[in-house]
Amino acid sequence: MSKLSIGIDLGTTYSCVGILKSGTKVEIIANDQGNRTTPSYVSFADNERLVGEASKNSAAMNPKNTIFDAKRMIGRDYSDDEIQRDMKLWPFKVLNVKNKPVVEVDYMGEKKQFRPEEISAMVLGRLKQTAEDYLGEKVTDAVVTVPAYFNDSQRNATKDAGTIAGLNVQRIINEPTAASLAYGLQQPKSEEQHVLIFDLGGGTFDVSLLSIDSGVFEVKATAGDTHLGGEDFDNKVMDFLVKEFQKKEKLDIRGSDRALRRLRTACERAKCALSSSHKATIDIDSLYEGVDFKYELTRARFEDLCDELFKKCLAPVERVLLDSKMAKGQINEVVLVGGSTRIPKVQQMIKDFFNGKEPSKSVNPDEAVAYGAAVQAAILSGVKSEATQDLLLIDVTPLSLGIETAGEMMTKIIDRNSPIPCQKNKTFSTYQDNQPAVTIQVYEGERAKTKDCHLLGRFDLTGIPPAPRGTPQIVVSFDLNANGILAVSAVDKASGNAEKITITNDQARLSEAEIERMLKDAEKFADEDAKAAEKVKAKNELEAYAYQLKGAVSDEKLADKIDAADKETILEATKEALAWVESHQQADTTDYQNKKSELEAKCSPIMAKLYGGAGGAGGMPDMGGMGGMGGMGGMPGMPPGFDPSQMDPSMFANMAGAMGGMPGMGGMGGMPGMGGAAPPKQGGGAGPKIEEVD
Repeated sequence: MSKLSIGIDLGTTYSCVGILKSGTKVEIIANDQGNRTTPSYVSFADNERLVGEASKNSAAMNPKNTIFDAKRMIGRDYSDDEIQRDMKLWPFKVLNVKNKPVVEVDYMGEKKQFRPEEISAMVLGRLKQTAEDYLGEKVTDAVVTVPAYFNDSQRNATKDAGTIAGLNVQRIINEPTAASLAYGLQQPKSEEQHVLIFDLGGGTFDVSLLSIDSGVFEVKATAGDTHLGGEDFDNKVMDFLVKEFQKKEKLDIRGSDRALRRLRTACERAKCALSSSHKATIDIDSLYEGVDFKYELTRARFEDLCDELFKKCLAPVERVLLDSKMAKGQINEVVLVGGSTRIPKVQQMIKDFFNGKEPSKSVNPDEAVAYGAAVQAAILSGVKSEATQDLLLIDVTPLSLGIETAGEMMTKIIDRNSPIPCQKNKTFSTYQDNQPAVTIQVYEGERAKTKDCHLLGRFDLTGIPPAPRGTPQIVVSFDLNANGILAVSAVDKASGNAEKITITNDQARLSEAEIERMLKDAEKFADEDAKAAEKVKAKNELEAYAYQLKGAVSDEKLADKIDAADKETILEATKEALAWVESHQQADTTDYQNKKSELEAKCSPIMAKLYGGAGGAGGMPDMGGMGGMGGMGGMPGMPPGFDPSQMDPSMFANMAGAMGGMPGMGGMGGMPGMGGAAPPKQGGGAGPKIEEVD
């Protein structure tokens, strides 16, 4: 079997294939028409199936059976908003089959249905055939690229398309990362460079910031929009011209798929022409009902029509700089990738954004991604090459990963833009006394509350020995490997009991629209999230304070130090406070803070008196609800002017004598610095809850 492996850029509108056989030269392989890029189109007729150039050329004659934009459907649900919007623009029929988009065509005289993976497989099959014709031998291995913001479902669907096409997909890599390989390998090796890849193609947009140093390509941050590209610019122009034709001729062509296809093709040609000239003429004979259409489109008009879309291109650039904590001046090169970066307005916007710095055009924008994929394919297939022998590629995860903690908070364990593979862990504890199990719920997303994030999976850790709330130490570990597979494990340190779950590409994951929604919502609702976190913090602090008071006066070591009436007063006050919390779950931050102040006013004088009777402590700082420390014993008296009412009540019980053992962990739950939280009502919630330990 051949060891040759090809690199494929499977694009929304055009695709490309390359190979690195030996040495340092990557060959981008031309198709049977002599073109180095192949349209991602498939047509079905009564007696044949057309793929690539032939399909696109016949699209106007057979619009209902010519399928394109499969990349915008692959791995997504029929109910996605983007699918619903695109369906209004597609001339072919899209059906809902188990909430998955399926295209229906007339082929060989009968109705046929195809999934987007099958359409993509047909395009991949044509690229495979192109490579085999060029190489003169069979090809079975390939590296295929996808947008950086493609989720696992979309990546897996792309891999399935490769399998259907007869390819063993060795690796799925991100398009801007592949493009960075094309740039980095064409530059002389020098000191570390920070390179921003601006990849604006036919249907997707990605921005990645990389550090390139002596063959090490490390992605620092990535952002983008998986529904922004040249097709959207075409749609803007087309919509404008449909209205112009209607205004001029009093005819509406939106009912004719053939007329719309011809107009779309003319708009695409005009857009390309405007990259090198200031005006382009759209001239279509007998566009609709025998009426000709002619319009002179200027570059200024085109830029005005697409101005809103052009401006959307800068937001991901700003986000990448912010995430990587870099200033514009620290970027050594801005590399333009993707056919849509030929648009002069896009180039000028990038130049202005980087204070006059000219973007690099050293790589072919149409071929750079396939070039990088071919390099990665050569490495994986063991091809000996001086250029790739020391090459190391480090990518990142596009979304934060974590678990749910007290108050339905999303506690992140692996942050967005963390290098992969990676392994991280955090220590958590129980939510109530003698809790025998905890439920670990794994989420991905950027919002503060788990209800706004996406649940990946859950499992229970059982067999936890009986202990006061906050005492057990449960270590939760996240292990994300290079293939994007997440393994989560939880271990109780005391008992050694452990459980784990693996989140694989086979499980349902986020849709592209959901990923974008999470990131946009995280920005849009940043203030709302902060308020929600403050509310949970105030609620948990009130509950923690009440539980600490209750625990302090119930300690046996203080039985002879506290008056029975005072003990009853504190127990009644804490009982009333906890009952108030249970019945006021929707109270705001101020209400919780005021309730805590009321509780402090009732109990602090008693605790101060108790403290005085228990023996002094020499100027210890406020412990902030971190539980008692063992072995405090008798300590020097209080310094002059010290106010014992400001001491945390959890210290009083522990200062009555040496307790020994491990420090108490009470009240350390929820989010950092939040204190503990009350036990849930019987039967409530999805399972035993867990709290974070600082």
